[in-house]
Amino acid sequence: MAATVYFTREITPEKVVELYHKLGVDLPGKVAVKVHSGEKGNQNFIRPAFWKPMLDEVNGTFVENNTAYGDAAGGVRDHTEGHLALLEYHGWTKYLPVDLMDAESPDIVWDIPNGKVLKTNTLGKNILNYDSMLVLAHFKGHPMGGFGGALKQLSIGCASAAGKALIHSGGNTTDNIGCWGKGHAEQDTFCEAMADAASTVVKHFGENIAYINVMKNLSVDCDCCEVAEDPCMADIGILASTDPVAIDQACLDLIYAAKDDPGQAHFIERVETRHGVHTIEAAAELGFGTREYELVEV
Repeated sequence: MAATVYFTREITPEKVVELYHKLGVDLPGKVAVKVHSGEKGNQNFIRPAFWKPMLDEVNGTFVENNTAYGDAAGGVRDHTEGHLALLEYHGWTKYLPVDLMDAESPDIVWDIPNGKVLKTNTLGKNILNYDSMLVLAHFKGHPMGGFGGALKQLSIGCASAAGKALIHSGGNTTDNIGCWGKGHAEQDTFCEAMADAASTVVKHFGENIAYINVMKNLSVDCDCCEVAEDPCMADIGILASTDPVAIDQACLDLIYAAKDDPGQAHFIERVETRHGVHTIEAAAELGFGTREYELVEV
């Protein structure tokens, strides 16, 4: 059965809220809002003032986890002290309640009985404090995954630092140094590991989860890059759905449809050389979403 994906070309905080209400969902209890906080030096991440009306609408808490960069990869979000300082510098704590979910040990481990690659997923324990989740993704390229959207937020985004290492290594290590270089998984294995990890978050929250992707600042690089390329494509719009697979597929389809955009070829090259669509394929095969959708323009 096809999923419904709502779409608007107008990119404003008010339109984010409007599309959320189009979904007809009422996220109960304490709401975790997964947003990318942006690496130090990154110019493309979506600022907290843009997201604030949506978080206020659901009375949500902005949630993040530490990264797994390793010693020489740059960035400051791989340790709690540096990450918290950057959250304050970027203005998140000024506008919003913030929870760094893996700031304190121990992590939690969820089984993945039907995983393609991973048998377990490791997450910051504070995810257990929430009754529902709203995934607010800045859709853009990514140097390793090809693109980043809802599925990346569910997988890499919700994993603790150790969990990120587990995904990047294809299940071989939770060490944030050992998961890089020769320790990194083969590309399709990495994509499948992301899908595996994402499945556990969807299963945990059940019907109490929704997704919004904002297609602006369309760089081939992620918000996790300290030095990122400037956007190569024009802004496209906002999408909302209750299906994480459908919303990411719809975003990719809009990229491929933007034939008049001079930066399209560069963006597509990034997606295709990293086999980015394979994350979507693997997620659909795992059964927690569909690639078939109806795009409803608002």
